[in-house]
Amino acid sequence: MDTPQSTSPDNARRTFIKKTITATAVLSAGGVLPGFSARSYARILGANEKVRVGMMGVNSRGLALAGNFALQPNCEVISVSDVDSRAADKCLATVERIQQSKPKNQPDFRKALEDKDLDALVIAAPDHWHAPAAILASKAGKHVYLEKPCSHNPHEGELLVAVAKNYKNVIQMGNQRRSWPNVAQAIQEVHSGAIGRPYFVKGWYTNNRPSIGIGKEAPVPAWLNYDLWQGPAPRRAFKDNILHYNWHWFWHWGTGEALNNGTHMLDLMRWGLGVTYPTKVTSSGGRYRYKDDWQTPDTQVISLEFPNNTAMTWEGRSCNGRTVEGTSVGVIFYGETGSVLIESGNSYKVFDLENKLVKAVKNDLVIDPRNRMDPSQALDAIHIQNFFDGIKEGTALASDIVGGHQSTLLAQLGNIALRSGGMLTIDPANGHIKNNPEAQKLWQRDYQKGWEPTV
Repeated sequence: MDTPQSTSPDNARRTFIKKTITATAVLSAGGVLPGFSARSYARILGANEKVRVGMMGVNSRGLALAGNFALQPNCEVISVSDVDSRAADKCLATVERIQQSKPKNQPDFRKALEDKDLDALVIAAPDHWHAPAAILASKAGKHVYLEKPCSHNPHEGELLVAVAKNYKNVIQMGNQRRSWPNVAQAIQEVHSGAIGRPYFVKGWYTNNRPSIGIGKEAPVPAWLNYDLWQGPAPRRAFKDNILHYNWHWFWHWGTGEALNNGTHMLDLMRWGLGVTYPTKVTSSGGRYRYKDDWQTPDTQVISLEFPNNTAMTWEGRSCNGRTVEGTSVGVIFYGETGSVLIESGNSYKVFDLENKLVKAVKNDLVIDPRNRMDPSQALDAIHIQNFFDGIKEGTALASDIVGGHQSTLLAQLGNIALRSGGMLTIDPANGHIKNNPEAQKLWQRDYQKGWEPTV
């Protein structure tokens, strides 16, 4: 006997959103139906049919994400939170233009989490805020879209996994390439035996970043809530070369190029090889190009070995943009019978052992991986829709927090190896460091008293 379908509001919302996926795909691909604009879609769909999100951190990448979420016909951005009042104002205006409704200005995201209408929090704040904010959102009963890396340190990554298990919410990490169709197809080529058994993979990122100079202590600008910006990090004096992007290169707040951009490639490499935790990690590098306040490596090589007799390396060059395999960022899998190259965009090539090009899958969208704000809006919309499907339908996530933590940890272990002597032995069952007290000190960080994240 068939069971009548529930007509509850939640089921009605799920059914309606399901019917909009085709229209969303059209919009995500950069086109709209004849006679319709992004604003038209927003008017067609009632606000109660949409996933309602709040944005945390809307300078640069966060602004691009806010625009992309607002463009989705089954979404409404209802709050914007940023410690920089200028960034918040710009984002509020941008979102209002797209969806024709203005979000609430909530400078402190914790206030936004009190809103019962809020379904999910999108986090694009600095790295030291990623896990603590996601944990607070989870405890408030919200779903989380969390930009990579998912955590500042391994301890926080493990906390996130425990939190998702405890609170049963959806946490998607923003390693968007997991949802790019041709990238997923390239990984399938690897898995299906197109190059025999893959046993080694190399990834890289190159750029020409300038010096950040020597910072001076300065008064905190009137537009900045510096105390809230620091949040869980122990307090330090404001300097004029920290904000808004250079915090990436200070261990106190950032995680270096390895997690800033390396996380994406390490994730693809882990996916393709079908591995989780390594057995051995080595890393070398340093701050070579300039003499300034930059602490993390501008040049780094991370090598990892895995229990299934495979290995990978990632090379990061922040201050020399010479490409590898003709692309500024990429991954190449080496196997028994050939190689698969995933290029900077949504494209790949397959080669045989004689270096003959066997297959080339191209992408028509222009993607600039060095554009830190918005390199791939249309493709990233697929990842956003997967997040919505996870919320509404229970669909498996392209990048759930367990996998997000595992990929983030690879880069974190590389940094820990570099900072503690160059080599780590790892327990492949859980990713923990073995027999190295000095390295173990970097497994977690100190917190400002009262700001410690907990499950």
